[in-house]
Amino acid sequence: MSVQAKLAAIPDVKIETGTFKYIQIKVSCKGSEKIIICGLVEAEYHADIFDEESPKIEALGFDTICIGGGRIKHEPSSKKIVVYGYSVGFGRAEHSITVDKLKQHYPGYNITWSNEGY
Repeated sequence: MSVQAKLAAIPDVKIETGTFKYIQIKVSCKGSEKIIICGLVEAEYHADIFDEESPKIEALGFDTICIGGGRIKHEPSSKKIVVYGYSVGFGRAEHSITVDKLKQHYPGYNITWSNEGY
């Protein structure tokens, strides 16, 4: 399987329901790369998400780096997602990138972002 095919097989978005921390992970190998969005309700710190997700991706032969974080409020019942805040350890994610990926993954949702809040 080519690097591009393996990279395409990694989901762009992996989030849960509720309000939780999220991070952006840059996944790369041999000149190919993409940014993925991961959020976990049970994560106490943004680093907990990276510690959970990066070994799985690295086991496929990719390099990973966390390039920022924030919070997500995901309400499936009202088809609404709000992206906001920042990570103390990793800095603020580029929320517009997150929103673009979420809109592809959740068509029909009202998805907004703000740099406000923590």
